[in-house]
Amino acid sequence: MEHIVTANPYFGVFVLFVMTFGAFTMTTIVARLASRALAAKDNEKIKLSAYECGPEVTKQPNRLSPQFYLFALLFLLFDVEIVFMFPWAVDFKLLGWFGFAEMLMFILLLAIGFVYAWKKGALEWHNIK
Repeated sequence: MEHIVTANPYFGVFVLFVMTFGAFTMTTIVARLASRALAAKDNEKIKLSAYECGPEVTKQPNRLSPQFYLFALLFLLFDVEIVFMFPWAVDFKLLGWFGFAEMLMFILLLAIGFVYAWKKGALEWHNIK
């Protein structure tokens, strides 16, 4: 007679999951302890500098424009919204006119967001000077 716990077809997957989690945790702990034990403890100024030879490094201000982030965010936003159209296209016949009207409202909302971003200049590429 088989035991009820081992009769489940996913019992092996559960055991592997628990073992993997345990191995990952132990590896992380051992790596942290080993790195702390083996790390060099000397804090010389030369070793802490960015370069060990050449001129002294001076900090320069970050010239990365927030326009890059805005452009990437808009790309991700519209890309994810387009991904939502694929399940709709697969079940188009099943959804009928209600699904068609819902998708028209969704596309209208996308168009309003696109026009708003366009009017605000979010899609314009500005040169940094």
